[in-house]
Amino acid sequence: MTSSNVSRRGLLRTAALGAGTLALGGGLSACGSGSPSSAADALTYWDWYVTQAPWVDKEIELFEKGHSDVSVKKTTQQNAKYPDLVALANRSGNPPDVFMIPQVPSVAEQVAKGWLHPLDEWATPAWQSRFPEGTFLEGANVFGGKVYSAPLKGSGPQLQLYVHHGVFKSAGLTNPDGSVKLPRTWDEVTSAAQTITKKSGGKSYGFGFGNADGIGVLAWWLDLFVRGAGAPGGAPTVPGTGMDYRVGKWTFGTDRAYADFLELFVEWKKRGFFHPNSVSLSDEAARAFFERGKFGMTVGGVWNQPEWTQHKFTDYSLVTLPSPTATPKGYYYADPVGNGTFAAVSAKTKKTHEAFQWLDALTSPAAGRRWVEDLNGVSAHPANNNPDGIDSKPFAAFIGMTEQVLRGPVPLVRNPELAGVAPSVPKPDISDVVTGVYTGQIKDVQGALTSLADKKYQLLSDAVAAVAKQGKKVSMSDYVFADWDPTKPYTTKKKA
Repeated sequence: MTSSNVSRRGLLRTAALGAGTLALGGGLSACGSGSPSSAADALTYWDWYVTQAPWVDKEIELFEKGHSDVSVKKTTQQNAKYPDLVALANRSGNPPDVFMIPQVPSVAEQVAKGWLHPLDEWATPAWQSRFPEGTFLEGANVFGGKVYSAPLKGSGPQLQLYVHHGVFKSAGLTNPDGSVKLPRTWDEVTSAAQTITKKSGGKSYGFGFGNADGIGVLAWWLDLFVRGAGAPGGAPTVPGTGMDYRVGKWTFGTDRAYADFLELFVEWKKRGFFHPNSVSLSDEAARAFFERGKFGMTVGGVWNQPEWTQHKFTDYSLVTLPSPTATPKGYYYADPVGNGTFAAVSAKTKKTHEAFQWLDALTSPAAGRRWVEDLNGVSAHPANNNPDGIDSKPFAAFIGMTEQVLRGPVPLVRNPELAGVAPSVPKPDISDVVTGVYTGQIKDVQGALTSLADKKYQLLSDAVAAVAKQGKKVSMSDYVFADWDPTKPYTTKKKA
């Protein structure tokens, strides 16, 4: 999952209205739609942004002011159902004109299925040059030399541990100066959860989450904590990710960080540190519970912050990569493949030029400045990512955490022919395993982790073999970067 000055808000608002080319212009669940225009010929646009919806609505308003002959009708779909809805829309021949690209099937598969319209008519070298070098990659957002998407987001730490100030202060978890004592190690997190649960008298718990949406929330906990322990693959739920590129395998069963954290995770539950309704809560409900102080810590991403800001809740801090040691042993790693794709123009649209204008607006530097200004995340345009002048201390802290993101190996850069590799998703996957461990349905934790790692490797091997049979020069060795030091930035070289 993930990289101005002066009076920053005033500067950004002024610059946003004057910059851009053609344009003037993490949410997780729920459905809805909104548009300033209900014209039958409106440009249709789908995303799954809930907490980021105000930013999208603002971009629509600005876009329509600058393009009086074009209106945009937005539909926000439920995150967990989004891939199926996009697939159904394409099968029925009635997809939206522009849509956020679902994580499954792979972008390569979507191009092969004829879902996406190439952007080369407009995505000229001059247009591409407004993005950082290396943005457009064969196998990521370029296929057969044709550009199909552009990025909105840059790379920041995908997940953070959020700490509720009021709950911590009520439990006496403060420094001598009265500030909240932020936990940064596994032991400190455990101690804080114990203190909160013990001293609150049942009013608050140490931890809470919402796992009812089927979006892999519990895998977030594993991912955040094991990365800090030095497991570079983490535990992301996106297909084909989470591999330890030092060995070209998933190391769930061989890197002890995974079993060690899950053992601690179960211990936290046994000791009553989790809010008892966590499994049945939605992620959105869990955000509300945290805001009200029902628990002192939760794991999530920067997508939490816009909603809390709307509610004028800023009484929290965030840390990333909690580690068993005083200093984290790992990092998050920049994902140019995932970040390089945001939205696409439908191959079936009859409004190709207008659709590109809207995509251009959404990915413009001006829109990126507003993306940061509205506390949504890191912009794809580095000049937008400066914590100085950001009014929100939690969001400024997040922007400052880009230092915890390093450039990592990218197999697709090494060998673009890997673009056709599309491994199946095992069931159960890592989020199911973590949930099973938490609920007690899985007793043999080590066995489950090892089995899953082996299954994922086999599915990838099968997918690689299928592409090799098509005449592509691909192999499992393309995923091994034996010279990679996960504590240092890595530059991937194209295969000779």
